Amino acid sequence: MNKKIKVIGAGLSGCEAALQLLKRGYTVELFEMRPKRMTGAHATAEPAELVCSNSLKSEEVETASGLLKAELKALGCELITIAEGARVAAGGALAVDRSLFSKLVKDKLFSYDNLIYINEEVKEVIDETPAIIATGPLTSDSLSDYIKNITGDDGFFFFDAIAPIVSAESIDLSHAFFGGRYGRGGDDYLNLYMNKEEYDLFYENLIKAECVKLKDFEGEEVFEGCMPIEVLAKRGKDAIRYGPLRPVGLRNPETGEKYYAVVQLRKENTAGNAYNIVGFQTNLTFPEQKRVFSLIPALKNAEFLRYGVMHRNSYVNAPKVLDASFKIKAKENLFIAGQLSGVEGYVESIASGLIAALNLDAMLKQAQKIVLPETTIIGALQRYISSPHEKFQPMNANYALLPFIDTDKKKRKKEYYNRSIYDIIKFKEKLPF
Repeated sequence: MNKKIKVIGAGLSGCEAALQLLKRGYTVELFEMRPKRMTGAHATAEPAELVCSNSLKSEEVETASGLLKAELKALGCELITIAEGARVAAGGALAVDRSLFSKLVKDKLFSYDNLIYINEEVKEVIDETPAIIATGPLTSDSLSDYIKNITGDDGFFFFDAIAPIVSAESIDLSHAFFGGRYGRGGDDYLNLYMNKEEYDLFYENLIKAECVKLKDFEGEEVFEGCMPIEVLAKRGKDAIRYGPLRPVGLRNPETGEKYYAVVQLRKENTAGNAYNIVGFQTNLTFPEQKRVFSLIPALKNAEFLRYGVMHRNSYVNAPKVLDASFKIKAKENLFIAGQLSGVEGYVESIASGLIAALNLDAMLKQAQKIVLPETTIIGALQRYISSPHEKFQPMNANYALLPFIDTDKKKRKKEYYNRSIYDIIKFKEKLPF
């Protein structure tokens, strides 16, 4: 297979798409503008860099994110398998060592002789070479303008936030204990506890802290899935105690004591010398992050290896712009994958890259479009991004997307899982290639 395909963007969706096409024999030109042009969120120039968190969410079979991973593995997904090889302990979640994960993805890409890796910014797709645009939510202004011109749509945006990372050796363990919620996951999480007085002090400082002034901020376009901790806190004094600081299911294993609020930290790498503050996405200024988060007793002397930041995330108005195969309606050979397409989340982006690649392959072989059954998370997301919405917004994997199963509530999620896996296996058997 000598056909050349362009994949623009070496993030999660672009790398998955490239790997799917490479193993099918296509020559793939994979473009990545970093390091020549960096973004406001990336820290490296490596492919498949995880920006916001090192967690790919739950693997539990009764969760939508766990089902999505199972669907992807059934379809021969590359990045989920690679992620499993870069795993760090995170209870029931699939979390990875970011550096190792990027390295393994890069090694896999460069194991193919038919890969051409190009460090250049693509501002437009000027020829008829089939292409997948997978430049993510931080697509450059030039390429964004090109997409707007060919689709006739101005698109939308929201603001996304990243949580801080602290040095493990700087954490005061006398105010912390290891353990997962309800005893799950062993020592995967480090729990920083607070009593009511400590929490009240932290809360009052958090809601009054100075935030970074955002450029081009219009209205309240903040994605609920990555809500800044200070924005959530302003919804009410107990809002974060029922969210990322919820103490439910967490007891000190030595004393049995329960606490008023608990901040959880998750390992950032396999060495275990860095921890991510779970749920602490933030837009506070760096000095304010240091001051306010250090009010958490276990973090009173914390060394911040990375402060949280907030950045603009762009996405197209997918129902107007894309069909269910992720192809741009106005262009014959051009697809959009990843968060730019209107899916939200790491694994969802991987899924869109896989499906876009499979559909580009099908198009070149003059086969039917590949749209998975509506009973699968992937198929439901394909329909979501291509169906009319009064106000389209990015979507995570969730069971509300699936056709309802009227059964006992405790059994329903397992039924969703069983139905999806059965349907996706039967669907795969019918594929002509």
